[in-house]
Amino acid sequence: MGRRLKRKKNNHRKWCIFLGILICIASIQLAVLTFVWASQNKNIQKPPSWIAVEEGKNESTEEDIGVPVEVQDSEKIDFNVDEELQEESLVEDEEATIIKPIRKNITISAAGDFTLGNYLPTYEANTFDDVFRKQGQDYTYFLSNVKEIFEADDLTLVNLEGPLTNATAHMDKPFPFKGAPSYVNILTSGSVEAVNVANNHSHDYFEQGHQDTLRALENASVGYYGYGHQYIKEIEGVKIGVLGYKTWAKTDPFIATLKKEITYMKEKTDLLIVSFHWGDERTYFPNEVQKYFAHLSIDLGADLIIGHHPHVIQGIERYKDRAIVYSLGNFCYGGHRNPPDKDTFIFQQTFVFDEDNQWLIEESTENIIPCRISSVIHRNDYRPTPLEGEEKERLYKRIEELSAPLSIQPFQ
Repeated sequence: MGRRLKRKKNNHRKWCIFLGILICIASIQLAVLTFVWASQNKNIQKPPSWIAVEEGKNESTEEDIGVPVEVQDSEKIDFNVDEELQEESLVEDEEATIIKPIRKNITISAAGDFTLGNYLPTYEANTFDDVFRKQGQDYTYFLSNVKEIFEADDLTLVNLEGPLTNATAHMDKPFPFKGAPSYVNILTSGSVEAVNVANNHSHDYFEQGHQDTLRALENASVGYYGYGHQYIKEIEGVKIGVLGYKTWAKTDPFIATLKKEITYMKEKTDLLIVSFHWGDERTYFPNEVQKYFAHLSIDLGADLIIGHHPHVIQGIERYKDRAIVYSLGNFCYGGHRNPPDKDTFIFQQTFVFDEDNQWLIEESTENIIPCRISSVIHRNDYRPTPLEGEEKERLYKRIEELSAPLSIQPFQ
């Protein structure tokens, strides 16, 4: 009995020693962990100022870094970051966040009279039809020297003076023009997008010839305007509208029509161009009717006026910051085998719009490209060609002289 009690006491002593050892080991481990934790907390730095901190929370606390928090203003705290590098980084961030305003540049070209055909029998030498045959019936020949110009713009407008028809019955007049319906390929191959059909030759072959013309244009996806037809083209989200008229006198019915249609189109478009077939043939200055309707159209809301019919060029006027091109003259003109005045030009304007499609007039630019209606001087080969060198400068000066009485600033 005594041995059993002694053995129990010995076992109890052993368990006490074992538990004591475990407690010592645990205490040592706790001390080590506490030391490591304290060392790590001493190296904690406050995050840089460009790291966003959730609203309503302090960037640091006494518990976070183990030191009193004396200031909240990050500019008063030294983060051990090089000041110059920090400033450069902030400047770069500001530049990266600058958003440039959206700008839409739309360039529109306008050229003069296109008479694709002639009034003489087709077998006559050096007529438009004769040259077409000699060129191997190549539709691209006629606009080959200006095609790159028209392709580079956003919209090209011209005056189509004469029907495209196979009709034979024509009006009793000195010069009834017409060309084959297939001549519409001259327009498409030369990058002409839309044409005016309101002129004094559009009905030379009566209504049949006119309807044949419209049908040919539609089949070739060429737009047209005039005689009640309006043209609207959307470019980069900007709606461009064009109206076409033929007028010789100030009449109340025409004035009422002009007011009604311009008002209507202004509601439908962001930019409005009005084309007029007007003036006196072979005169170099606009008459009072031209000036009246040009100014009235701009007063009503038109943004650009382009004119034709005189078969020679006239000057350019600026009215209420809008350009009035009174006459562009002939261009690809089959109505005369050798006209004495072969000067012509392409008028271009680049319209700048903001993201809301508002026209920024002060940022827009104008350009004149002096041309001759023929690639040769001694006759008309129906191939309009840009001028170079002295001839180019001569025509620049001539346009400036014609424009001077209209109080326009000289073009550069």
